[in-house]
Amino acid sequence: MRTISIFSSIHSKYNNLTNTEKKVADYVLENTKSVVYMSITDLADECGVGESSIFRFCKSLSYKGYQEFKIALAHSIAVENEIPQLTDQILMNDTIAQVASKVLSTNISALNETNNLLDVESIDKAIDYLIEAERVQFFGVGSSLITAMEAKIKFMRITNKTECSMDSHLQMMSAALMTKRDVAVIISYSGSTKDSIEVARKAKERGATVISITRFVKSPLTSYSDLTLLCGANEGPLQGGSLSAKISQLYLLDVLYVEYFKRTNEQSIVNKESTATAVSEKLL
Repeated sequence: MRTISIFSSIHSKYNNLTNTEKKVADYVLENTKSVVYMSITDLADECGVGESSIFRFCKSLSYKGYQEFKIALAHSIAVENEIPQLTDQILMNDTIAQVASKVLSTNISALNETNNLLDVESIDKAIDYLIEAERVQFFGVGSSLITAMEAKIKFMRITNKTECSMDSHLQMMSAALMTKRDVAVIISYSGSTKDSIEVARKAKERGATVISITRFVKSPLTSYSDLTLLCGANEGPLQGGSLSAKISQLYLLDVLYVEYFKRTNEQSIVNKESTATAVSEKLL
């Protein structure tokens, strides 16, 4: 782990930066806390530069890429008693009651923001796509894969056309066999995960409809998406897999499920009763 502050590094190398890189440096120094939660696309837009310029800026500071830069930034802005690997609200001297209250507040905040970001027209279109689809494939990597599997299991109770592969190679094979009659629902908090981007590119190439569930309006993933649904949880580079992000994703998926059920209620009711009965036989 680096011992030198990222701010010291920026200041010491500032005169050697290009004019474009100086624009990025100035923005980072003035908007430190918000940059931690930005995608590379968002930062590029705010600075008025290209994504490649952001990457070169990170390399000029001796970081391998944008994610490593954000991790160093998160360490540098953590004040005494803060835990950068957790939400910035949690302090080392918090009691269990305070921790419980702050975690609750973080999760409620994520749900409220997701609800505020919810676009009714986009949800309406997403439901139309799902109903008309011949197959619905849910995709994700890491913790987002667990969310994708949750979605598959949820919809499996009322329709037999949902799928989810647990391996990145199998996901690519599934995407390669999609058609214009299929829908790919790709879950990625950052929208910058390489495997998810490749799946989106392949699904789009095959003519499938791509729906992304992500945090950022602009990202490499959304460039391949026909429809983007936004979740509202803030997750820093050291807080990967936070449950507040997962909860906000599950909330969106639950909205899709309920509306799908309503619009296909006759068949969904029959299927729900059939799957519920099949599972009940497994219980004592």
